Amino acid sequence: MPIQCSIPIRSVAQHEFQALDFQVMRHAFDSQNGLGSLADERVYQSDLAIRLEENGFRVKREVEVLLTHGSFTKSLFLDLVVNDVAVYEIKAAKAAKAINEAHVGQLLTYLCVLNVERGKVLNFATQKVEGRFVNSVLSHEERRSFSVDDESYIGPEFLCRSMVELVGDWGTCLSVSLYREAMVHLMGGSGTVESMIGMKRDGVDIGNQRSCLASPDEAFQITSIYKMNVDFKSHLERLLAASPLTRLHWINVERHRLQFVTIRRE
Repeated sequence: MPIQCSIPIRSVAQHEFQALDFQVMRHAFDSQNGLGSLADERVYQSDLAIRLEENGFRVKREVEVLLTHGSFTKSLFLDLVVNDVAVYEIKAAKAAKAINEAHVGQLLTYLCVLNVERGKVLNFATQKVEGRFVNSVLSHEERRSFSVDDESYIGPEFLCRSMVELVGDWGTCLSVSLYREAMVHLMGGSGTVESMIGMKRDGVDIGNQRSCLASPDEAFQITSIYKMNVDFKSHLERLLAASPLTRLHWINVERHRLQFVTIRRE
């Protein structure tokens, strides 16, 4: 199994999740009222878990989810799982409306790999506890059903094949950083693949750019953009032009399509 969770977690209907969440939020507000808004995430996580347990809820903390693909392994950890159905990601981000897309994307990745529909991000560092529901709308089977578009790809066969096999194993809709980390491992490891590339403008050194190399003079970049767009491609073209590389391979993971585009130096 490419995805294993240390405990069984089941999906529930929206009304059941919301009814449970209504009770959880009462204790989340009590936790913030007691601790204020300046504590660390782990403190809120522990305090909320204890409050819930004291009131009869079944709570698991730091639940491990193990992802594997070939020789690559990655452990993810769920902050709180309540009554074996509700997954909560706890944050202490100190800004107004501080729950951002990265937080949502992190929880969405967890829900996708678990094949669970609903979860919630909680932020305790705002004046009042901030919460955002996150829903995963695609099943395991739907995320593994995708087409491959490699008509505009001219690059290493191993890079393309490895990415197709990885997404086939894990499915689409996961965090780009997970795909990137796995691909770096499969391509030879960070010592071989990740490199600082010298950048120049009009022959003048302007610093180093962190890159993932597919070969000594070719890099790859993984994104998750709904419908590849010309504007983003133009930025990649300018990045390539300032580098010593000859090609940049753009890999985009959409819900139902995996697309490969090779950008070549003019």
